[in-house]
Amino acid sequence: MKSDFLLAITQLSAEKNLPKDVVLTAVEAALVSAYKKDNFDSNQNIAVKINPNSGKVEVWAEKQVIEKPADPQFEISLKEARKIKEDAELGEAIMVESTPANAGRIAAQTAKQVILQRLHEAEHSAIFEEYADKEGEVVSGVVQRFEMGQVNIDLGRTEAILPAPEQVRTERYRVGQRLKVVLLQVARTSKGPKVIVSRSHPELLRRLFELEVPEVYNGTVEIKFIAREAGFRSKIAVAAKQEGIDPVGCCVGLRGIRIQNIVSELNGEKIDVVQWNPDPATFIANALSPAHIVSVQLHEDEDSATVIVPDRQLSLAIGKEGQNARLAAKLTGWRIDIKSASMAEAEKAKAVAVAPEAAAAETAEAEEGEAIEAVAEEIVAEDLLAELTIPDEATIAEEPAAEEAEEEAAEEEPVEEEVVLAPPIALKQEDDEKPQLRFAEDIMVPRRTRPTAKTSKTKKKKKGGYTKDTSEDGVKVRKGRRDFEIMEEDEDNF
Repeated sequence: MKSDFLLAITQLSAEKNLPKDVVLTAVEAALVSAYKKDNFDSNQNIAVKINPNSGKVEVWAEKQVIEKPADPQFEISLKEARKIKEDAELGEAIMVESTPANAGRIAAQTAKQVILQRLHEAEHSAIFEEYADKEGEVVSGVVQRFEMGQVNIDLGRTEAILPAPEQVRTERYRVGQRLKVVLLQVARTSKGPKVIVSRSHPELLRRLFELEVPEVYNGTVEIKFIAREAGFRSKIAVAAKQEGIDPVGCCVGLRGIRIQNIVSELNGEKIDVVQWNPDPATFIANALSPAHIVSVQLHEDEDSATVIVPDRQLSLAIGKEGQNARLAAKLTGWRIDIKSASMAEAEKAKAVAVAPEAAAAETAEAEEGEAIEAVAEEIVAEDLLAELTIPDEATIAEEPAAEEAEEEAAEEEPVEEEVVLAPPIALKQEDDEKPQLRFAEDIMVPRRTRPTAKTSKTKKKKKGGYTKDTSEDGVKVRKGRRDFEIMEEDEDNF
């Protein structure tokens, strides 16, 4: 009959979902600490063994074999040692059973704490090993609570974290909701294993197809590439590994039943299944489905492609806000430029018209370059010829004479030049002449002025529509005219 102690260990093993030997090992380690505190020295090596069948606890302590033991706690005689081990020798260390009568209250409390700690460590280790092998797989959980923008999901044995970047923007989660998530990462922490899951990762789409499509699960149909904008639309490229199998039809299912289950799990996210092809042009045309393609031109140096579509299919090929073209580019790995058929024809006609002009321009540039090179060669030749020409005797004779003339001119005393100032500009004007404007050059010429007496000038008076001019002879009235003459007295000259 099993003891109460062994029954408690069995029950604990069932509650924590841990193997029985793991629990026994944890209890043995806890009892070692408890016994060392009360019955043995802290430096002494002891071991605790629990019989898995009867639940009996045995404590073994290490002792040294000597002829005359002085300290029974650490030493044992050769005679007693050979009762335990027949080939024991002097100086050898052997394990001797030294089970105390009771562990005491403090030792029991210590054992309890250590047991709980060991069990938590064993449980965390078991959880880590279980979920570390499931990275990249789909697991199901229930939404527990929300903390700082992240969602805590109960997976059964542990809680997983759904961070904000791994959530789908169009989804709204509620407590108690069951979700399928993909396991991204499992890490060890001081508080136990940390499990990170995702709802927006493309790997979730791959795993959902494996669950719903048997051909994908057993490898008959291979998923080559996935491009996903979580919550809106996804494209998946598939290929068959056996002849006679339609990979797209297998993924869609009869009347679309298979893909509808995946769409429902992703809350209405649209999914396009296209067939992969080793030819890049064909693959690009398939990736732009459901639009019909006229032609595909590849530019392998730039990893880009120009796709021509019918005029009515242009908006369908580009998609809402460029979504279809963007997903096709992600799926194929090529930069895609989409043009309508009419636009392509117009560019082609323009290129044909510009070609002769471009050729003529190139010819003219080539001829001009040749002419410039010829002129440059002639100039260089003339310069070389001039440098190599020997001066004649007359030129050689004239050079000393010119040098003597320059020396004589330098010996003469310099003559001071008379500085002539520009005359002042007369501001007085003749009576019969009209006022003249002064230009910038007149203003910039320095002049000397002297104070002058204030002169009196005649005043002009206007009344109504008449102009009255006052003079020494009398008053003249000119009816209907606005022009008048300015009569000024003589001003003094400067």
